[in-house]
Amino acid sequence: MSGDPIAAGRRVLAVEAAGLVQMADELGADFARAVEIVFAAKGRVVCTGIGKSGHVARKIAATLASTGTPAMFVHAAEASHGDLGMVGGDDVILALSKSGEVRELSDIIAYSHRFAIPLLGMTANPDSALGKASTVVLKLADAPEATGELNAPTTSTTLQIALGDALAVALLERRGFTPKDFHVFHPGGKLGAMLRTVGDLMHKLAEAPLAPLDMPMPQAIEVMTARKLGVVGVVDAEGRLAGIVTDGDLRRNFDGLAGKTVGDIMTKGPKAVTAETLAADAARIMNESRINVLFVVADGRPVGVLHVHDVLSAGVV
Repeated sequence: MSGDPIAAGRRVLAVEAAGLVQMADELGADFARAVEIVFAAKGRVVCTGIGKSGHVARKIAATLASTGTPAMFVHAAEASHGDLGMVGGDDVILALSKSGEVRELSDIIAYSHRFAIPLLGMTANPDSALGKASTVVLKLADAPEATGELNAPTTSTTLQIALGDALAVALLERRGFTPKDFHVFHPGGKLGAMLRTVGDLMHKLAEAPLAPLDMPMPQAIEVMTARKLGVVGVVDAEGRLAGIVTDGDLRRNFDGLAGKTVGDIMTKGPKAVTAETLAADAARIMNESRINVLFVVADGRPVGVLHVHDVLSAGVV
């Protein structure tokens, strides 16, 4: 073997990065039109392509679908053998081809015109068959492939992926898509765990260790022991969270403890979260504050309690 692999790797990354910068600089009104066409569509985005472009089209479909834009992949060759029946009149077709002259796309292009289905052509050649047939051209930068004279798809597929990502992100922002919405499509895995809310994990109100301000400490200790969370939440006469009693409070007030009430020894103004708080944010609060329990409140009143073990067992951290 010859050559420096590190130098080769850096050269490839530099070539592809330059292509991305060029495409970002060239992005304009056609991209905005494409976003509005997809946003207004009542159906799905049907992503299609052949070869490497087909692989990228499948990835773009997955990204769109997971970020709030219904999408699916149809293989360009299979489209000519029955899969065109999967494309409806309310859909938008996103066809990928660097050259824009791939014959396998001819039937799906013709189908889009026959049924007046908007066609977004992602190509480096607006004057190609795909470019001329497209409702809007999503133009790839005219950038060299990282393989030099071999001209194998490298930079061009990177540009396709990036432009697909740009379309997906622009659409999710246009829709006002939130992390909570994202979690609906990602209930599993680490990402799904990070996007779970406190309400998904918390112990409900019936399981929360609570005591009024005037509860004697011996009775409060019984509540703490029964609930097995190591704390008691203290509520005022209006049911609002006024404080918290922890194991540490018990140790600090051990002398004469039996003659005291929870109101006498509680830590006032404890940290609390709402049920809508992301579990990941609750985990960060517990870590930064070095606490194991957070009470969950609504209008200042406890509705549940979250223990660090609930967060850990859900795979949030």
